[in-house]
Amino acid sequence: MIPGLANRRRFSDLSEQEILALAISSEEDDARIYRSYAERLRQDYPASAAIFDAMAKEEDTHRHWLIERHRARFGEIIPLIRREHVAGFYARKPVWLVENLTLDRIRAEAEAMERDAAAFYTRAAQRTEDADTRKLLGDLAAAEAKHEAKAGALADKHLDDEARGEEDRAAHRQFILTWVQPGLAGLMDGSVSTLAPIFATAFATHDPWTTFLVGLAASVGAGISMGFTEAAHDDGVISGRGSPVKRGIASGVMTTLGGLGHAMPYLIPDFWTATTLAIAIVFVELWAIVWIQNRFMETPFLRATFQVVLGGALVFAAGVLIGGG
Repeated sequence: MIPGLANRRRFSDLSEQEILALAISSEEDDARIYRSYAERLRQDYPASAAIFDAMAKEEDTHRHWLIERHRARFGEIIPLIRREHVAGFYARKPVWLVENLTLDRIRAEAEAMERDAAAFYTRAAQRTEDADTRKLLGDLAAAEAKHEAKAGALADKHLDDEARGEEDRAAHRQFILTWVQPGLAGLMDGSVSTLAPIFATAFATHDPWTTFLVGLAASVGAGISMGFTEAAHDDGVISGRGSPVKRGIASGVMTTLGGLGHAMPYLIPDFWTATTLAIAIVFVELWAIVWIQNRFMETPFLRATFQVVLGGALVFAAGVLIGGG
């Protein structure tokens, strides 16, 4: 059994007072989340931040209506009941996860929040017998259902085509700086720097298993080194390149994968079969790097080809010559 699940209440067992208390705490939480979104976006996406500021104010208005209804029916003391106290009730992501969400994902999360809230108020209205409370909950269900349209209206107000284009370009640039650039650097390093030790070992020993172990060690070691180097050398505050942890992960993982790509074939016992497949994978890796550079980094295709393919070929040749000598 999931810890704490036995202590949760079923929604069908809540009293009308508890339903109102749950609605009040939910509106408070949603307003807080929208303000967190706004703060997360304010520096880079001020127009979107203004949208979430307005949505937070609307949630505050809903909360005030609910408190007034609770005061009229049940008095000043509001029971402490939150989403996590109700079995099967929809949950919100922790606010600290906002740091890891993209602009489009934040907008999508906000839409999902409104759909969940509308469904809750619809169910809550069906559970109450008081006419005024039922009307309020029904009105809130309609308001939340229309909130997506409200967000669209706010977007029209705050996000004209120019602002939306600027924010999209800023989001794309941040994606490039945080994930693509360090990941590409790692892939290049892993693919190229491991060529010499792997193929030198292969042609020196003609032993696929030994070659695989050397390739595995070189790939993992390079990945750890690149990951820590990327994370440590720039905290991203001044450069604007984003979280050092994200960049370190991107660089470290892609470095490891770049080396493992042509190390894995040496799990095949036959030396020449493994080597032929490894060479073919190297060819694919190098051209994939050229494509990524051209597509995301806007590096001219011929220059990327010269830098990557020629450099990789030289390192590969060095490994073969050293191992075969």
